[in-house]
Amino acid sequence: MRIMISADMEGATGVTWTEDVIPGTEQWQRFRRLFTGDVNATIAGLFDSGATDVLVNEAHSSQRNLLLEDLDGRARMLTGRHKPLSMMQGIETGVDGVVFLGYHAGAGFDGVLSHTYLENQITGVWLDDVPASEGRLNAAMAAEYGVPVLVVSGDDKACDDAQDYAPEAELVTVKECISRYAAICLPPARTAELLSSAAADAMNRAGRVERFTTPHRIEVEFDASHLAQAAAVIPTVEQIGVRRVGFDAPDMTEAMKAFKIVTAIAAGAVQGIYG
Repeated sequence: MRIMISADMEGATGVTWTEDVIPGTEQWQRFRRLFTGDVNATIAGLFDSGATDVLVNEAHSSQRNLLLEDLDGRARMLTGRHKPLSMMQGIETGVDGVVFLGYHAGAGFDGVLSHTYLENQITGVWLDDVPASEGRLNAAMAAEYGVPVLVVSGDDKACDDAQDYAPEAELVTVKECISRYAAICLPPARTAELLSSAAADAMNRAGRVERFTTPHRIEVEFDASHLAQAAAVIPTVEQIGVRRVGFDAPDMTEAMKAFKIVTAIAAGAVQGIYG
Protein backbone atom coordinates (compact mmCIF):
# COMPACT_ATOMS: atom_id res chain seq x y z
CA MET A 1 0.00 0.00 0.00
CA ARG A 2 1.31 3.41 -1.02
CA ILE A 3 0.31 6.36 1.18
CA MET A 4 0.82 10.10 0.80
CA ILE A 5 1.09 12.60 3.66
CA SER A 6 0.20 16.22 2.89
CA ALA A 7 2.01 17.98 5.72
CA ASP A 8 1.10 21.52 6.76
CA MET A 9 2.58 23.26 9.78
CA GLU A 10 -0.04 25.48 11.45
CA GLY A 11 -1.79 22.42 12.85
CA ALA A 12 1.38 20.75 14.12
CA THR A 13 2.06 19.97 17.76
CA GLY A 14 2.53 23.11 19.87
CA VAL A 15 2.23 25.67 17.08
CA THR A 16 0.21 28.75 18.15
CA TRP A 17 2.05 31.85 16.95
CA THR A 18 3.18 33.57 13.76
CA GLU A 19 6.88 33.12 14.50
CA ASP A 20 6.34 29.38 15.03
CA VAL A 21 5.77 28.92 11.29
CA ILE A 22 7.68 31.78 9.60
CA PRO A 23 10.97 30.51 8.08
CA GLY A 24 14.09 32.01 9.58
CA THR A 25 12.82 32.78 13.06
CA GLU A 26 14.20 31.17 16.22
CA GLN A 27 10.78 29.71 17.05
CA TRP A 28 10.44 28.26 13.54
CA GLN A 29 13.69 26.36 14.04
CA ARG A 30 12.25 24.90 17.24
CA PHE A 31 8.92 23.92 15.71
CA ARG A 32 10.52 22.38 12.63
CA ARG A 33 11.62 19.59 14.98
CA LEU A 34 8.15 19.15 16.44
CA PHE A 35 6.63 19.21 12.95
CA THR A 36 9.06 16.53 11.80
CA GLY A 37 8.21 14.52 14.92
CA ASP A 38 4.51 14.58 14.00
CA VAL A 39 5.33 13.35 10.51
CA ASN A 40 7.58 10.58 11.81
CA ALA A 41 4.94 9.38 14.28
CA THR A 42 2.43 9.16 11.45
CA ILE A 43 4.88 7.36 9.17
CA ALA A 44 5.55 4.79 11.90
CA GLY A 45 1.84 4.04 12.31
CA LEU A 46 1.34 3.68 8.58
CA PHE A 47 4.22 1.23 8.18
CA ASP A 48 3.18 -0.70 11.29
CA SER A 49 -0.14 -1.49 9.60
CA GLY A 50 0.95 -2.43 6.13
CA ALA A 51 2.12 0.62 4.20
CA THR A 52 4.91 -0.27 1.78
CA ASP A 53 5.73 3.27 0.64
CA VAL A 54 5.07 6.69 2.20
CA LEU A 55 5.54 9.93 0.29
CA VAL A 56 5.55 13.11 2.39
CA ASN A 57 4.53 16.23 0.47
CA GLU A 58 5.99 19.15 2.46
CA ALA A 59 3.14 21.64 2.02
CA HIS A 60 3.73 24.65 4.28
CA SER A 61 4.78 28.11 3.02
CA SER A 62 8.32 27.75 1.61
CA GLN A 63 7.74 23.99 1.61
CA ARG A 64 11.22 23.57 3.06
CA ASN A 65 10.39 23.19 6.73
CA LEU A 66 10.68 19.49 7.55
CA LEU A 67 14.09 18.21 8.56
CA LEU A 68 15.04 15.63 5.95
CA GLU A 69 18.00 14.47 8.03
CA ASP A 70 15.59 13.51 10.84
CA LEU A 71 12.90 11.93 8.65
CA ASP A 72 12.02 8.26 9.13
CA GLY A 73 14.34 6.49 6.71
CA ARG A 74 11.53 4.38 5.25
CA ALA A 75 9.74 7.42 3.80
CA ARG A 76 10.40 9.76 0.88
CA MET A 77 9.88 13.52 0.94
CA LEU A 78 8.75 15.92 -1.77
CA THR A 79 10.13 19.32 -0.81
CA GLY A 80 10.22 22.73 -2.48
CA ARG A 81 7.77 25.09 -4.14
CA HIS A 82 6.04 25.49 -7.51
CA LYS A 83 4.51 22.03 -7.57
CA PRO A 84 1.65 21.85 -10.11
CA LEU A 85 -0.80 20.39 -7.57
CA SER A 86 0.67 22.27 -4.60
CA MET A 87 -0.33 20.64 -1.28
CA MET A 88 -1.68 17.62 -3.16
CA GLN A 89 1.24 16.91 -5.46
CA GLY A 90 1.66 13.14 -5.46
CA ILE A 91 -2.05 12.35 -5.37
CA GLU A 92 -1.86 11.69 -9.11
CA THR A 93 0.68 8.86 -8.73
CA GLY A 94 -1.78 6.14 -7.76
CA VAL A 95 -1.49 6.27 -3.97
CA ASP A 96 -3.93 4.26 -1.86
CA GLY A 97 -4.65 6.88 0.77
CA VAL A 98 -3.75 10.37 1.95
CA VAL A 99 -3.13 11.86 5.39
CA PHE A 100 -3.79 15.55 6.05
CA LEU A 101 -1.27 16.30 8.79
CA GLY A 102 -1.00 19.62 10.63
CA TYR A 103 -4.10 21.10 8.99
CA HIS A 104 -6.05 24.12 10.23
CA ALA A 105 -9.44 25.79 9.94
CA GLY A 106 -10.25 27.95 6.94
CA ALA A 107 -10.35 31.70 6.44
CA GLY A 108 -13.21 33.34 8.27
CA PHE A 109 -13.45 30.65 10.95
CA ASP A 110 -12.15 30.24 14.50
CA GLY A 111 -8.97 28.23 14.77
CA VAL A 112 -5.27 28.49 15.53
CA LEU A 113 -3.72 30.48 12.65
CA SER A 114 -6.83 29.81 10.56
CA HIS A 115 -6.57 30.85 6.91
CA THR A 116 -6.96 29.52 3.39
CA TYR A 117 -3.73 29.72 1.38
CA LEU A 118 -3.01 33.43 2.07
CA GLU A 119 -2.33 34.16 5.71
CA ASN A 120 -4.72 37.11 6.12
CA GLN A 121 -5.85 38.66 2.82
CA ILE A 122 -8.58 36.09 2.15
CA THR A 123 -11.68 36.31 4.34
CA GLY A 124 -13.56 33.39 2.82
CA VAL A 125 -13.47 30.66 0.16
CA TRP A 126 -16.47 28.72 -1.14
CA LEU A 127 -16.40 25.46 -3.07
CA ASP A 128 -19.73 24.89 -4.82
CA ASP A 129 -21.35 27.35 -2.39
CA VAL A 130 -19.96 25.59 0.71
CA PRO A 131 -17.39 27.42 2.90
CA ALA A 132 -14.07 25.74 2.17
CA SER A 133 -10.88 25.25 4.14
CA GLU A 134 -7.70 23.91 2.55
CA GLY A 135 -8.80 20.52 3.87
CA ARG A 136 -12.12 20.62 2.03
CA LEU A 137 -10.45 21.75 -1.20
CA ASN A 138 -7.82 19.04 -0.93
CA ALA A 139 -10.38 16.35 -0.07
CA ALA A 140 -12.25 17.21 -3.28
CA MET A 141 -8.97 16.79 -5.15
CA ALA A 142 -8.37 13.42 -3.50
CA ALA A 143 -11.87 12.27 -4.48
CA GLU A 144 -11.13 13.15 -8.08
CA TYR A 145 -8.20 10.72 -8.02
CA GLY A 146 -10.07 8.01 -6.12
CA VAL A 147 -7.94 8.38 -2.97
CA PRO A 148 -9.54 8.17 0.50
CA VAL A 149 -8.59 10.66 3.23
CA LEU A 150 -7.33 8.42 6.03
CA VAL A 151 -6.32 10.82 8.82
CA VAL A 152 -6.69 14.53 9.57
CA SER A 153 -4.71 16.15 12.38
CA GLY A 154 -4.69 19.68 13.75
CA ASP A 155 -6.49 21.69 16.39
CA ASP A 156 -10.04 20.90 17.46
CA LYS A 157 -11.48 23.39 14.94
CA ALA A 158 -9.64 21.68 12.08
CA CYS A 159 -10.96 18.32 13.24
CA ASP A 160 -14.51 19.68 13.51
CA ASP A 161 -14.19 20.87 9.91
CA ALA A 162 -12.90 17.47 8.78
CA GLN A 163 -15.90 15.68 10.27
CA ASP A 164 -17.91 17.23 7.44
CA TYR A 165 -15.59 16.82 4.43
CA ALA A 166 -13.94 13.52 5.48
CA PRO A 167 -16.42 11.85 7.86
CA GLU A 168 -14.70 8.44 7.77
CA ALA A 169 -11.20 9.73 8.49
CA GLU A 170 -9.43 9.25 11.79
CA LEU A 171 -9.18 12.63 13.55
CA VAL A 172 -6.28 13.62 15.78
CA THR A 173 -6.68 16.74 17.94
CA VAL A 174 -3.20 17.85 18.99
CA LYS A 175 -4.37 21.12 20.60
CA GLU A 176 -7.53 22.92 21.68
CA CYS A 177 -8.07 26.38 20.20
CA ILE A 178 -8.50 29.22 22.69
CA SER A 179 -7.93 32.01 20.17
CA ARG A 180 -6.18 32.56 16.86
CA TYR A 181 -2.87 32.72 18.73
CA ALA A 182 -3.46 30.54 21.79
CA ALA A 183 -4.22 26.88 22.42
CA ILE A 184 -4.11 24.17 25.07
CA CYS A 185 -1.42 21.89 23.66
CA LEU A 186 -0.54 18.27 24.25
CA PRO A 187 3.20 17.51 24.55
CA PRO A 188 4.96 15.74 21.68
CA ALA A 189 5.08 12.39 23.48
CA ARG A 190 1.28 12.39 23.72
CA THR A 191 0.61 13.58 20.19
CA ALA A 192 3.08 11.06 18.78
CA GLU A 193 1.07 8.22 20.36
CA LEU A 194 -2.19 9.62 19.01
CA LEU A 195 -0.85 10.13 15.50
CA SER A 196 0.76 6.69 15.30
CA SER A 197 -2.37 4.97 16.58
CA ALA A 198 -4.68 6.86 14.22
CA ALA A 199 -2.47 6.16 11.23
CA ALA A 200 -2.32 2.47 12.06
CA ASP A 201 -6.09 2.24 12.54
CA ALA A 202 -6.76 4.13 9.31
CA MET A 203 -4.81 1.70 7.15
CA ASN A 204 -7.80 -0.63 7.09
CA ARG A 205 -9.49 1.95 4.86
CA ALA A 206 -6.57 2.33 2.46
CA GLY A 207 -7.25 1.36 -1.12
CA ARG A 208 -8.37 3.06 -4.29
CA VAL A 209 -12.05 4.00 -4.52
CA GLU A 210 -14.20 5.15 -7.40
CA ARG A 211 -12.99 8.43 -8.89
CA PHE A 212 -15.39 11.35 -8.58
CA THR A 213 -14.96 13.96 -11.32
CA THR A 214 -17.41 16.84 -11.67
CA PRO A 215 -17.35 20.55 -12.57
CA HIS A 216 -16.70 22.92 -9.67
CA ARG A 217 -17.11 26.58 -8.82
CA ILE A 218 -14.81 28.43 -6.45
CA GLU A 219 -15.48 31.89 -5.04
CA VAL A 220 -12.93 33.90 -3.07
CA GLU A 221 -13.51 36.96 -0.89
CA PHE A 222 -10.64 39.29 -0.01
CA ASP A 223 -10.20 41.92 2.69
CA ALA A 224 -9.76 44.75 0.16
CA SER A 225 -11.34 45.65 -3.17
CA HIS A 226 -8.07 46.05 -5.11
CA LEU A 227 -7.21 42.38 -4.54
CA ALA A 228 -10.45 41.30 -6.21
CA GLN A 229 -9.76 43.73 -9.04
CA ALA A 230 -6.27 42.29 -9.49
CA ALA A 231 -7.52 38.69 -9.53
CA ALA A 232 -10.28 39.53 -12.01
CA VAL A 233 -7.74 40.24 -14.78
CA ILE A 234 -7.24 36.47 -15.03
CA PRO A 235 -9.21 34.98 -17.95
CA THR A 236 -12.29 33.04 -16.68
CA VAL A 237 -12.20 34.86 -13.31
CA GLU A 238 -15.09 37.27 -12.76
CA GLN A 239 -15.43 39.96 -10.12
CA ILE A 240 -18.82 39.29 -8.56
CA GLY A 241 -18.65 41.72 -5.66
CA VAL A 242 -16.57 44.59 -4.36
CA ARG A 243 -14.15 42.15 -2.70
CA ARG A 244 -15.22 38.85 -4.27
CA VAL A 245 -14.33 36.87 -7.38
CA GLY A 246 -15.56 33.57 -8.76
CA PHE A 247 -14.72 31.10 -11.50
CA ASP A 248 -15.88 27.76 -12.88
CA ALA A 249 -13.72 24.78 -13.84
CA PRO A 250 -14.43 21.42 -15.51
CA ASP A 251 -12.84 19.44 -12.65
CA MET A 252 -11.13 19.91 -9.30
CA THR A 253 -7.61 19.72 -10.69
CA GLU A 254 -8.28 22.65 -13.01
CA ALA A 255 -10.16 24.48 -10.25
CA MET A 256 -7.17 24.26 -7.91
CA LYS A 257 -4.74 25.37 -10.58
CA ALA A 258 -6.92 28.44 -11.18
CA PHE A 259 -7.22 29.01 -7.42
CA LYS A 260 -3.41 29.00 -7.14
CA ILE A 261 -3.21 31.70 -9.80
CA VAL A 262 -5.87 33.81 -8.07
CA THR A 263 -4.00 33.67 -4.75
CA ALA A 264 -0.63 34.38 -6.39
CA ILE A 265 -1.96 37.44 -8.22
CA ALA A 266 -3.70 38.72 -5.09
CA ALA A 267 -0.58 38.21 -2.97
CA GLY A 268 1.43 40.21 -5.50
CA ALA A 269 -1.04 43.09 -5.25
CA VAL A 270 -0.57 43.53 -1.47
CA GLN A 271 1.15 46.83 -0.72
CA GLY A 272 2.87 47.14 2.66
CA ILE A 273 0.91 47.64 5.86
CA TYR A 274 -2.18 48.87 3.99
CA GLY A 275 -2.54 45.52 2.28
